Formats: sequence, structure tokens, C-alpha cells
Amino acid sequence: MGAETLTIAAISTGQAPGGIGVVRISGSRALEVGDGVFRGRAGRKLAELAGYSAAYGMIVDRDEEKLDDCVALVFRGPKSYTGEDVVEFSCHGGLYITRLVLREILDRGAVLAGPGEFTRRAFLNGKMDLAQAESVMEVIGANGRQALRLAQAGGSGALSMKIESVCQHLEELAAHLAAWADFPEEDVEEVTGSQAQESLAGCQRALDELLAGFQRGELFRKGLRTVIAGRPNVGKSTLMNLLSGQERSIVTPYPGTTRDVVEDTVTLGGVPLLLADTAGLRQAEDPVERLGVEAAVNRVKAAQLVLAVFDWSRPLGEEDVRLAELLQDVPVLAIVNKCDLEKRIDLECIKEHFPHWVRLSASQGKGLEDLEAALSELLGVDGMDFGEAELFTERQRTSAQAAREAVCQALDALKSGMTLDAVTVCVEGALGALYELTGRQVSESIIDRVFQQFCVGK
Repeated sequence: MGAETLTIAAISTGQAPGGIGVVRISGSRALEVGDGVFRGRAGRKLAELAGYSAAYGMIVDRDEEKLDDCVALVFRGPKSYTGEDVVEFSCHGGLYITRLVLREILDRGAVLAGPGEFTRRAFLNGKMDLAQAESVMEVIGANGRQALRLAQAGGSGALSMKIESVCQHLEELAAHLAAWADFPEEDVEEVTGSQAQESLAGCQRALDELLAGFQRGELFRKGLRTVIAGRPNVGKSTLMNLLSGQERSIVTPYPGTTRDVVEDTVTLGGVPLLLADTAGLRQAEDPVERLGVEAAVNRVKAAQLVLAVFDWSRPLGEEDVRLAELLQDVPVLAIVNKCDLEKRIDLECIKEHFPHWVRLSASQGKGLEDLEAALSELLGVDGMDFGEAELFTERQRTSAQAAREAVCQALDALKSGMTLDAVTVCVEGALGALYELTGRQVSESIIDRVFQQFCVGK
């Protein structure tokens, strides 16, 4: 039995107790295997059901002993997720019962699915391209609303259409170049350098936009290593608790309370922040506090973003000046906290050192919307269209980058006066990279790498 004809099965819900547990079967024998364990309440076989039908019944073992009540869903190929016949059993969501049901299904002739094998079959059966397949895991792993919207845009095929548009221009250019070179006796219009250059420049712009979108999207997929820094008692821990929505840091009126790094993952303006509340930056006498200050300085230097907190109700001090100097080469959003109190800070000095700043009262939760807006502006994602398709995996970025480099080489070849044959080679290289991106032409090893990152059952 070839790998392509095997009927596969797996638990498709998470490996934790829940209300419902789903066991999925896919393949040419899915209905037969399903009928081996399912007994419908009305006595009908799964093989008798039309696609997109449901039946209530129970799962039994080989001795016809009931294992669990369940609902069976039947999807007939090619109008199914995988393009094959699919059966899904929705049972009670206990770990033991779902594993028991799976074991009975495997005993009837199915084999255990590998990571991502259901989606892999969907790709191989033409139900989706490789970029759409990758979006499945992006949807599952999304840790915020914006990351989810970006993943869904990829799954809709919008990214593939963007790539296909670039491919179409390159294909037309390659075909014209080949026809003009190979059939000089035919009445084929000569390809001019200006025509080719215009076409290639348009493709480069499109690829540049995609690559820029990947960098923006990374913020929402992976988040930013973010440090809250400032001198003691400016409200760092209060800010941490406000953003976390819970008491993560101890808040007292006494300087030096925070001595270790307190961490949490929060979402601010749709951007996941891997947030760390650090010790107040000052010359500490206590050896334990001094270690905390050293840890804070090291965190600041390694941060992708710093939320620098200053006190609206106190004049700027030496610690504030040293913090500003420390943050010269780090992306910073200055937060002037305690704005509900009387103003004593030199606000012009803050504006001079920090282009991006905002007023806030962390204790009262005022100014959070302004903080979100300032963060979006700092990161360059203000007004970003999250329904727009973008590159969203490193594999896709690498392929798009390779395509861009090949297009640039083609442009350089034109400008340096090289033959059009050299341009054709570069154009074909760009097409190969883009075909690999969507899976139109892709090696088995790349397909394996893509789907090995999936969970079993998807």
C-alpha cells in the first residue's frame, strides 16, 4: 500500500481535557474504517451518508462494547479539507476516551497521521497552495487579534495572488525574450531594454513591499522584548500591573522594592510585548538591589523596545539623565507617568530627548489609548491594513528575498549592456524562487520541513 493510499487518523483537538474531543480519519478507506467503530442510533452506515452529513451514535470496540457516545461527521472527497473522504468523531473530551477511540480506529486499518499530514494532503490534492497551508499553523499560533488577521489573509489566498501577479509579469517577459531569441525568422517584436527594465522595476517594487510587510508583521507574530525602565518610584510596577491586568509587580512607596526582573506577556495596541519590569536605576548601596540594577541595565541594552518612565510630579534628576544617555541607541517610548498630580517635570527636556512620548496615569488607568497610539506610531504600524496579505514565515521571506535578488541581477545585466540571454537566466531564477514560495515547484525536502512544524491532527 503506497503512502498516498494510506488512510490516516489522529486526535485533532488539544492534548488536554475538554468538553469535546475530535478524532479525524482521512483517506480512501475512511468511511469503511469509521463504520468499523461507529454504530448509528438510526442504524445507518457512514458509507450511506452524503457529504456534509452528521449522525448520532456510539463508538464500540471489537466486542461491540460501548466506549462513548459521539457525533459522526462525513465529508466526501474531493469536497473536504484534505480532498479525500473524511470522517470526524466528536466524543467527550477526556484524554483517555479520545485515545481509546483512536486506538480502535487504528486497529481497523488506519495508520497514525504524522505532523500536519491532513493539511499536507490538502496541499498535495490541490485544495490549497503551500503559502495557504502555512497559514493554518499561523492561525493556530496567533497570539493576538492582529496576528490572527494577518494569518487569515494568508489563508484566503490573497498572498498567493500577489505572488502570482509578479510571476505573471516575469513569465510574460521570459516568454517574450525566449521567442525573440529562438525564433528570429518569425515576426516577433524585439524586446527593448527600456521595456524589460520597466517590467523588472515593477516586480522589484512589489517584492520590496512584501518584504517590508514581513518585517512589520513580525511584530504581531513574535512580539517585542520590552523593558520598563526608570528611576525608583516613577510608577514602573504600577504600569506593569496596568498592562498585565493583574498584580504582577509589588507596588510600595519605598524605593528599591523591585529587585528582580518581573516578566509577563501583554498585548498593547495589538502588538505582543514580552514585558519585563526592572529594578529602579540608581546608585544602590544594598548589594541585592545593586544586582537588580545591573540586571536592569543589561535588559535595557538587549531590549527591542524600552518604555522609559518619568515622574510628572518631580523634577528630572541625575538618574533620569543617565537613563536618557543609556537609551540613545535603543527604540524608546517615553512615558511621563503620574499626570494626575501637579506638574513639576521639565517636559521640554523630555521632548528634546525622546521623539515619541506620552502622558499617563498608571494608577488611574488614564492615557492607555494614547499609549497604544504612540506605540503604533513608533513601530510604524499606524494605519497598517491587517487584512492585506503579507509574507508570514521565514521560508517565504527567504524565497521572496531570493526572487528580489534575481530581479536586481536582471536589472544590473540590462544596465551593464549584457546580452538578453543573461537577463533571461536571472528572470528564470526569480520565477523559480517564487514558484517555491507558493509550492508550484518545490522539492520534497522543503515540503517535509513545512509540515514537520505542524501539530499532529491538523
